[in-house]
Amino acid sequence: MERKSIDQIKRRKPSGAAVIRPELTKALFRALFEEWAQCGYGAVSLERVAARAGAGKAAIYRRWPSKLEFVCEAIQRVGLTLSDFDDHGSLGADINAYLRTTRAAFRHPLARKIIPDVVAERMRTPEIAVTLNSLAAARRAFGSRMLDRAIARKELQPALDRELALDLLISPLYMRMIVHSKNMAMAEIDRQAIAIEAAIKAC
Repeated sequence: MERKSIDQIKRRKPSGAAVIRPELTKALFRALFEEWAQCGYGAVSLERVAARAGAGKAAIYRRWPSKLEFVCEAIQRVGLTLSDFDDHGSLGADINAYLRTTRAAFRHPLARKIIPDVVAERMRTPEIAVTLNSLAAARRAFGSRMLDRAIARKELQPALDRELALDLLISPLYMRMIVHSKNMAMAEIDRQAIAIEAAIKAC
């Protein structure tokens, strides 16, 4: 009888609570950003994050060993989805699409509260700085491919100042919407795209 019980234990499947469910992971990310926007990074409570997601704190620690790793993966996951780097046929069209998608992301009420706090936190938390640097490098690689397409179309000179061009791509929109908390109409996006294209061509 004792042997049978041991065999039954060996054959027992893991309980549902031990399974990493993707939908709960997404809910935890969403809850983290809601908590972060409300409290700031320093005051984020994992207990409250879990409660917002309808889970227990153990659901977080089954996925990430620390608050910091949880936060870094959340930043990494969303950071590359904020812009459109696809080929739209011309440099001007590519820039316009990039700005429109980024505008939509910057208009989100959580993003407008969290992004400035993330930038401030990078000065205090080296691990977040590493995550942001990695994310920035990946985004600039996508942007660089946008420039390569424009060079192939003969819209840009191969010897352009690539780093300056990549800075110009995001800086005006970031300054207007994040630093100055201004909204931008689509007509303003169109004008900004024209100005950025001209500036990049002068690099």
